[in-house]
Amino acid sequence: MSDPVLLALRGASFAYEDGPTVLSGLDFEAHAGRALALLGRNGSGKTTLMRLLSGGLRPREGQLTVEGQPVTYDRKGLTRLRTTVQLVVQDPDDQLFAASVSQDVSFGPLNLGLPDAEVRARVEEALTALDITALADRPTHLLSYGQRKRAAIAGAVAMRPRVLILDEPTAGLDPDGQERLLATLGTLRESGTTVMMATHDVDLALRWADDAALLTPSGVRAGPAPAMLARADLLREAGLRLPWGVASARLLRAQGLLDSTAPGPRTAEQLADFVPGTVG
Repeated sequence: MSDPVLLALRGASFAYEDGPTVLSGLDFEAHAGRALALLGRNGSGKTTLMRLLSGGLRPREGQLTVEGQPVTYDRKGLTRLRTTVQLVVQDPDDQLFAASVSQDVSFGPLNLGLPDAEVRARVEEALTALDITALADRPTHLLSYGQRKRAAIAGAVAMRPRVLILDEPTAGLDPDGQERLLATLGTLRESGTTVMMATHDVDLALRWADDAALLTPSGVRAGPAPAMLARADLLREAGLRLPWGVASARLLRAQGLLDSTAPGPRTAEQLADFVPGTVG
């Protein structure tokens, strides 16, 4: 993989107080400019890993680096990390607390001590990116679930992070809401943001991600998403099923409809293109 390593954990271990070890000797990399899906069964350590990467937790052993430079856990080091990496938790109600959307989105930039004009510019930029400019003055408690999700992400985007980490961002959204969010994430990636998504949805991961990292009892297994999500052995170890796109590709190859070296379908529309008599 030629893209430079932006964020990495080396030999990281972590255990909660009076609890078992969650992660042990873990090596993990996020490459600049890539979309990465983080997958694993409940209890596999996905949330712990995301909090280690964003500075919410500190590894008991090992080291977190940004562009090869070790992260320090003093005020200066954590401020630097949090202007580079932002985590959006699964439940937006755990992240939204201000009276209005614009006030909530402005919280992070204000805490950086930025001038008012810069804060306003960042808020406007984030609201535009998430397509919620019309909600700027809306009380957060009057937002729909999907709107609250977008507002929470906007608060992270206003920090202009180089890495945006999202915990199950499509959970609870209807199909239209999912499509709109994925389009927004695509726009953020095009602007240079590295996006990492924790999800249980292997079909979404196959469709969306460049890379996939599977958390298994024997450690993290990572690589290009199409290759990783075709590994039935690793998927079983991670407590996941085979994506329908991978199964469809195998059937298409068996029927002579797909060359052995050609990539398989990642969406239903792509699958329809392979089937005679259907309209894509």
